Amino acid sequence: MSTLTLTRRRGLAAAGWLGPVARRLGAGVAVLWAAATAAYLALLFAPGDTVDVLIGDGVDTPERRAQIIAEWGLERSAPRQYADYLLRLLHGDLGRSYVLQRGVGEVLSSQIGPTVRLALTAALFGVVIALVVAPATAGRRSRLAGLAGLAELVAVSMPPFLVGLLLLAVFSFTLGWFPVSGDRGLASLVLPALALGLPVAGVLGQVLREGLERALEEPFAVTARSRGITRWRLVTRHALRHALLPAVTLTGWFVGVLLGGAIVVEAVFGRPGLGQVTLFAVNGKDMPVVMAVILLAALVYVTVSTVVDLAYLLIDPRLRRSR
Repeated sequence: MSTLTLTRRRGLAAAGWLGPVARRLGAGVAVLWAAATAAYLALLFAPGDTVDVLIGDGVDTPERRAQIIAEWGLERSAPRQYADYLLRLLHGDLGRSYVLQRGVGEVLSSQIGPTVRLALTAALFGVVIALVVAPATAGRRSRLAGLAGLAELVAVSMPPFLVGLLLLAVFSFTLGWFPVSGDRGLASLVLPALALGLPVAGVLGQVLREGLERALEEPFAVTARSRGITRWRLVTRHALRHALLPAVTLTGWFVGVLLGGAIVVEAVFGRPGLGQVTLFAVNGKDMPVVMAVILLAALVYVTVSTVVDLAYLLIDPRLRRSR
């Protein structure tokens, strides 16, 4: 193959990536701008004076009011206030909590670690359970497959806080295997991660099984079986790749469940994290912290969605050609 042909093919491959990546990054920036604007409008249209809303349940003094007016530029025109707000966000300035008397970035960074550990562990549990159960039961009409489907249905139907209470009742109160609350090592992480990960495993397992069963009926599967390939090798090495694309589509929902469920699960298990920060901010009317949590959730969602879209292109090269 000539050098010119190789160069042209590489150029076409790069062009196939460039367009989708640029469009997805542009869409992500638009979503982040919309989230920031929505949070700002929520502040402006909240009942009462803007200074009162920002103070929340904090100490209300003339000096504090003057500080808020200066920091938020409330004496300026509305377009200038909005432009300054966006500019501060671009520089990573999330503002100040006038209830906690700390920077919002400092408040979130001090609590994001436990939430990230909980979410990642829950995601690991959910994915591993689904990847073990779905291939083992796909295409089978056995009692094991029926039990797996029933267990997935129960896991999907039960909210994480109820799963957490049941796990606490059995494994903490009755058996005493795990701590009841707090964040004291890996043992205290198992039950909350399971409570958050089991519903994810239920949905992901159902989607993977359906995708695997469709793939096992495709012509390539029939051809592979005629060559004497074992069922497990056919499922894990060939059919699983075809079943991954619809499962990857669930990643956005996956992240939403982990973010929303973490708040409730952290409260049930008495764990530190963004869930406790969010509940405290809502109860204390700490608007700067609430706005920052909204922006953080949007950033995480956009980042994951962008990675998922790029993963589509890796899993199925036909998407690059079609785009």
